[in-house]
Amino acid sequence: MKILANDGISKSGIEALEKGGFKVITVKVAQNQLENYINEHSIDAILVRSATQVRQELIEACPSLKLIGRGGVGMDNIDVDYAIDNGLHVINTPAASSSAVAELVFAHLLGMVRFLHSSNREMPLEGDSRFKDLKKAYAKGIELKGKTIGIIGFGRIGQEVAKIAIGLGMHVLATDEQIDSESITLDFFNGQKITFNINTVALDQLLKEADFITLHTPAQEDYIITASEIEKMKDGIGIINTARGGVLNEVDLIAGIESGKVQYAALDVFENEPNPEIQLLMNPDLSLSPHIGAATIEAQERIGLELAKQILELLR
Repeated sequence: MKILANDGISKSGIEALEKGGFKVITVKVAQNQLENYINEHSIDAILVRSATQVRQELIEACPSLKLIGRGGVGMDNIDVDYAIDNGLHVINTPAASSSAVAELVFAHLLGMVRFLHSSNREMPLEGDSRFKDLKKAYAKGIELKGKTIGIIGFGRIGQEVAKIAIGLGMHVLATDEQIDSESITLDFFNGQKITFNINTVALDQLLKEADFITLHTPAQEDYIITASEIEKMKDGIGIINTARGGVLNEVDLIAGIESGKVQYAALDVFENEPNPEIQLLMNPDLSLSPHIGAATIEAQERIGLELAKQILELLR
């Protein structure tokens, strides 16, 4: 059987699949060429991340497909229901990238509260001529300990964010339409474990009480955070989106920054990928990364092995 890993797969994932008798193809096929490539090479399974779209038209046109795999959590680039209704297996790796995304949240957050996103730009340019001025400008950072983080979406990634926040001494508020309460366990280096029970709260309460708000929801039809929600937040709020473009209204976010309501903002995902709006890219108050939440070596290893395991169970 042939597997097209169109958005790549880890070496360990390839080795596991090849050991199981599969041929793994890692050629990157352009979206408009996928139909021809899959049919010409009789591809049995296609593995994607967020870049490749697997829509009804493609599924319909490629009768050899038996499985669609998503390396990551979100499935909004796949017509899942249609695929399942037509007898295809659809798999993803919901647990493999949770730690990676959660750590990126705090990479942005820790950087923002000490102005690293700005000082890393200014120091190479003016560090030798304006050292004292820059030191004064960036000397009003704040600490995360004792602050309240609001987590919108309390699934696997949201829970990993809570673990790191607790470790830093932060208060945790979480909201989720499906989860009322969740027990999370922190594992320490010496084998000790501590379990915390977190009861979720209403979104309005979270908006009013949090010092920082981080989004961890699937793609939505409507925005979760707009000007209306930002208005309910504390003055000087920090907002981080590593979930999906389209859950946060970017125009309203920039307006909040310009008005002073939003003091810190970080984006790893954008409404218009892979071409984020220039107003975002040129805004010096934003901490930005190019959708790298799950892009760690460790996460990609876990994703590849988890995909391979599921494929071997379903298709071998």
